[in-house]
Amino acid sequence: MKKISRRHTLKTISLGTGISLFSPFSLMACNPKPAKDKLGVALVGLGYYSTDLLAPALQQTKHCYLAGIVTGTPSKAEDWKKKYNIPDKNIYNYQNFDTIANNPDIDVVYVVLPPSMHMEYTIRAAKAGKHVWCEKPMAVTVEECQSMIDACKENKVSLAIGYRCQHEPNTQAFQDIVKNEKLGKVIGVDCAAGYRENRTNHWKQKREMGGGVIYDMGVYSIQGARLGTNMEPIAIEYAKVYAERPEIYKDGLGEVVEAILEFPNGVMGNIKTSFFENVNYLNIQCENGAIEMSPFQAYAGNKGKSPLGEINFPYEVPWQQANQMDQDALAIMENRPLLVPGEEGLRDIRIVEAILESAATGKRVLI
Repeated sequence: MKKISRRHTLKTISLGTGISLFSPFSLMACNPKPAKDKLGVALVGLGYYSTDLLAPALQQTKHCYLAGIVTGTPSKAEDWKKKYNIPDKNIYNYQNFDTIANNPDIDVVYVVLPPSMHMEYTIRAAKAGKHVWCEKPMAVTVEECQSMIDACKENKVSLAIGYRCQHEPNTQAFQDIVKNEKLGKVIGVDCAAGYRENRTNHWKQKREMGGGVIYDMGVYSIQGARLGTNMEPIAIEYAKVYAERPEIYKDGLGEVVEAILEFPNGVMGNIKTSFFENVNYLNIQCENGAIEMSPFQAYAGNKGKSPLGEINFPYEVPWQQANQMDQDALAIMENRPLLVPGEEGLRDIRIVEAILESAATGKRVLI
């Protein structure tokens, strides 16, 4: 098969920013252009994602750097201080976090906490006058998402959600095919995202912390269906939430979620997300052939094929995270719209709520 050229993909990436100018999700970075060539980033929460991916990625970024940390564990603070040469004045805990407002070294606060804490620390960061990057899922409810958006607007700072895949070339390649109808109109999509989660006492198993698979891996499946159709769902036709290991995922907390999303023009999207099995694919059926992505949302190795050729733009971990942060930092510095603003995260949580309602009631739920 003929490969889609790297040059073509770079062109697609460059056009992506321009396309976002007309996106209903776009949010202008409100602060004036900073008088510096790199933005200082403070990571809030030093769990796996910050430790193994974001911090190493920030050693590769061109437009931002690791300037500070926020942690409730003094031993972690000491380890990070030594490893990354972080000055004492840029190390915070959850009690003195608000004093970050007085630190000119910190331009961006990256919230990497359990979902139930996203709203609090996004709002606190916004009130401190810092731009906010927030990991997905954006929050637990639509109301929380809206409060985050409002706080950032009121304080004239920008809000980006950590949907790394929207920044990466393999995703942008299949989006280009769909948006420009290179294989005709989309007929339907089938998408699954999941892995075997063997932890039993993590926030992902705790409802009060935003646990359950639909919030964590589920938003990938939702993103796959939305980006794969280039449409927004109008209803949840069917949904099922269940646990293969009810001793771990208790009281109806979803370990596996299946749903059928109804899009305009009768297009249907079947999605599945799981903490029980490893699944990672997106199949987009078009009038003139299918786009098959497998995997479609991994940290590296995303690839696919279609009648137009192979989609395979390789990179190594943690390039994807570095690329996301660089693009978001550059958008802030150039006062351009962010690729994935808060409105995008809110849209996914609205769909999550509809899926949970459909599963609970057994009925079709309008979005």
